[in-house]
Parts: sequence; structure tokens; C-alpha cells
Amino acid sequence: MFKAMVVEKDEDGKTHAAVREIDKDRLPAGDVTVAVEYSGVNYKDGLCLGPGGGLVRTYPHVPGIDLAGTVEASDDPRYKPGDKVVLTGWRVGEAHWGGYAQKARVKADWLVALPDGLTTRQAMAVGTAGFTAMLAVMALEDHGLQPGQGPVLVCGAAGGVGSVATAILANLGYEVAAVTGRPETAEYLNGLGASQIVPRSDLNEVTKRPLEAETWAGCIDAVGGEMLARVLGQMKYGASVAAVGLAGGAQLPATVIPFLLRSVNLLGIDSVMRPYEDRVRAWERVARDLPMDKLEAMIQPATLADLPGLGRDILQGQVRGRVVVDVNA
Repeated sequence: MFKAMVVEKDEDGKTHAAVREIDKDRLPAGDVTVAVEYSGVNYKDGLCLGPGGGLVRTYPHVPGIDLAGTVEASDDPRYKPGDKVVLTGWRVGEAHWGGYAQKARVKADWLVALPDGLTTRQAMAVGTAGFTAMLAVMALEDHGLQPGQGPVLVCGAAGGVGSVATAILANLGYEVAAVTGRPETAEYLNGLGASQIVPRSDLNEVTKRPLEAETWAGCIDAVGGEMLARVLGQMKYGASVAAVGLAGGAQLPATVIPFLLRSVNLLGIDSVMRPYEDRVRAWERVARDLPMDKLEAMIQPATLADLPGLGRDILQGQVRGRVVVDVNA
């Protein structure tokens, strides 16, 4: 038997999340059984802990789109008992039982060996949010971004993706302009390395002008919607925006003018189905380029019992930094 956060749906269609004892025989099919040590809390987790947001296929369900731990048993030669592994994406925690449990059984193809120098706790402080942030930084660099070209904008900077992106960019020598709608997070963001705090209200309105002053050398955007449309018109010639989220909406009320007259690039960042080679490269970069003291400053510790409340909080934009869930506490 092991403990897990289980979401069940009653006859009226309402969902209920609670910590339960589960028999190991109920684990889903997979090649590798992992003794989970830590998980995290992401926006998708908030959805899956509640009504599901259309992500959960069957109930009862164990959410948790991230997990890190130690291989307990393996039918795949790539992994052996005792190996430290991390998993993000692949619809684990949505269509497949996830990391909010002391045990998980998954496909070997979904795992990545934990890089040297990174603990399982640190890996979950990074989690899907930080992994996505690293992919975004890599995409901007692949499209020519270098330190010294001007400020790099991070929209939604106090959230999980934004916090890690701010810390990584600052550590790499970039000037970071952090956008937030919560003035009380300014000190936190400055501590991560942001050199400029941009109030959300400065960018949250659509302008009739398709182009504004060339201001930003790059951008990592977790907001979408009107803010992304506004930012596109403020990018420097040839600059790129890495789009990683839609906290502000899925619509994009923009024109093609920034693409045609300033050669701006809009780069889509997906972390769920990312190929294995990209995952290894990103995790190696995380271990090298993310300052661990800055990562520690982002962490909010939690247990399985805390998850229902945290799920509600993250859907309301009330979670700062990264929640690390100790599933054995």
C-alpha cells in the first residue's frame, strides 16, 4: 500500500480530492516503477485537482504532471533500481496517473536521468515550469539572442515559468525586465535578478498602433492575450518572443505588421511532447545555468494534504514561485 492524492467523481459529476491508501497492484501499466520523492504544482495540476478542465479521462485519478524519485523496478535496460530520474509532460497526471503519490509506474521513454549536481527536490523546484522556461531561453538563443542587446522582457514573472526564466536569464548576463500585476512581488523578483519591474497595467491594453518604440531584445511570455499582442509591437528588429502560456487568454488581438516590418519572431514552446534529446539538453542546461540559491528562494514546501488548497490558489494566480510537494511527508 502507498499514499496518493486521489480525485474521485460522484454521481452528480462533482469531484473530490483526498489522500488515500492505494494498493500497488492498481498502478497503471508501464515499464518502470518509481519510488516518488517529490512533485510540484502547476496550472494543469490545479485543473486536475478540481473539475479536470477536460484533461482527466477517467476517475478515480491521481494527478501530478511532474515527478522525481528513484527507480524501484524496471523492465527496460536503460534504467535500473537505484537510478535517479525526473519526468515532466507526456500527459502524465492527466491521462495517466501522475506524481501525487509515493509510487508511479510509467513508460521508460518518458523518463530522463537526473543530471549530475541536481537533487530530486531541486528537480521538482524546477519542474514543468522551469523546464519550459529553459526551453524558452534556448529557443531565444537559437534565434540570435545574446547578452548586451537590450532588456529581455518576462511576462508573468512571479509565476513558476517566469521566476525560473528570470533567474536563468540574469545568471547568463541578460538585463531582465519583469512584468507583474502584484507589486508586492517586486523585492522577490529583484532577488532573482530582475533589474526592472514593469507593472502589468503598462502592457495590458491593446493599442491601435501596430508598432511602438523598439524596446525589448527578447521576451518570454506566459500570459498571451492582449499583453502578447502589445509586446509584439514593442520588440526590436529581428527579436523573438517565446510564447509559453495563456494566463491572460488564448486570443491574440494582433496584426502581422511586427512580423513584416520588424522581422519579429513568435516562437511556440511546448514541453509536453518534447523529444528526448531536447529534454536531456534542457535539463543539463538547468543544472549548469540556474543558480541553486535563487532556486531555493522560489520554493514553497508542501505535502499531499496541502494540494487541494494549492490547486485552487494556482488557478487564481495566487501561487508565487515553485511549490515542491514532499509526497512522503
